[in-house]
Amino acid sequence: MIYKRSSELFAEAQKVIPGGVNSPVRAFKAVGGEPVFIERAEGAYLYDEDGNKLIDYINSWGPLILGHAHKPVLDAVIEKAKKGTSFGTPTEIETRIAELAVKMVPNIDKIRMVNSGTEACMSAVRLARGFTGKEKIIKFAGCYHGHSDSFLIQAGSGAVTFGTPNSPGVTQGTAKDTLLAKYNDLENVKELVEANNDEIACIIIEPVAGNMGCIPPAEGFLEGLREICDETGILLVFDEVMTGFRLAPGGVQERAGVKADIICFGKVIGGGLPVGAFAARNEIMDYLAPVGPVYQAGTLSGNPLAMAAGLAMLTELDNKREIFESIEKKTEYLHKGMDKVLTQNNVDFTINREGSMISVHFGKEPVTDFDSAAKSANLGLFNKFFHGMLENGIYIAPSAFETWFLSDALSYEDLDKTIAAVDKVTKDF
Repeated sequence: MIYKRSSELFAEAQKVIPGGVNSPVRAFKAVGGEPVFIERAEGAYLYDEDGNKLIDYINSWGPLILGHAHKPVLDAVIEKAKKGTSFGTPTEIETRIAELAVKMVPNIDKIRMVNSGTEACMSAVRLARGFTGKEKIIKFAGCYHGHSDSFLIQAGSGAVTFGTPNSPGVTQGTAKDTLLAKYNDLENVKELVEANNDEIACIIIEPVAGNMGCIPPAEGFLEGLREICDETGILLVFDEVMTGFRLAPGGVQERAGVKADIICFGKVIGGGLPVGAFAARNEIMDYLAPVGPVYQAGTLSGNPLAMAAGLAMLTELDNKREIFESIEKKTEYLHKGMDKVLTQNNVDFTINREGSMISVHFGKEPVTDFDSAAKSANLGLFNKFFHGMLENGIYIAPSAFETWFLSDALSYEDLDKTIAAVDKVTKDF
């Protein structure tokens, strides 16, 4: 494929935008080469500035469950835009989408809209600290909750070692209140809790991880976290920015049957527009201003265009719940097809899948946490795989540590083309 126009646009962008991109993974630094600039998208396909058609497995990093430019969502945004784009005042549509979200998701009474997943997670942690009166949090290595300072923490060693910042600009003072645990390791969590007795406000987790590839929770892991939190008064926060309304109408809480105290949303709840949200039961949410003492605000929170897109998306997912079964069957079909050709081609691999999230790891060992994901990350092989797939018209995440997201707009012909591309690309591995 030819990417002349994309290359020209990237050169222009680097002159006025740091690295030429507004989010680092887009720069292709993890896989080499230059990013593809997209001109438009429809259904299951991206069309780049050079006219190439690509089958899309990113789907704007998760929200486009029904595919790109889905007509009910577009129509809702267009009609709402005709009435104005932003008011900075309450609007009825905010209540309508809140009512629908509360109906669909277990264990929540109220929801607060914000502008991004990062903002949702940041606000949820502040709320947890305000509600419990405690300052420390536990997060898991490899789980990404946005770029707020509290979350950009690298591993220390041992149960009582504080994390250290892994980005300049994050202070040691912030880092000392973030404790790092190992995903799928309950004993490690218990050690941290015991070593920091009565100091921890919350445990925040991606209940199905998507930022070290797709890593489902081990059997009993989420249930064990719930038990620890019940015994200690720690709040359990599910970051369902990726999984909320994607893996089930009620997200992982519904799928796994485990209740969280605070749930963070993003992506899907805005139908692809910039939105985040966090939700909980009344006693927690009523700690938020203007009712309670924990302050959180945003001029564009509840933006009418985003609310219109989100309401259209959630309404369709609520009314057509067979979509979840359909997209999960397609993901299973892709899994089985890739498994077959990779085995035939004698490639060392592990495939993880949960619902409509899936990832391929180029190593033999199971991938259950960040350490095993890093161990299986044959970056040279993945980079070759990524560019080979792109050359064959398949657009996957430009990182070995990102999950793929399927949309229901994908046809089985698209899936067969993807499996054939995997076969072709990996024959000479």
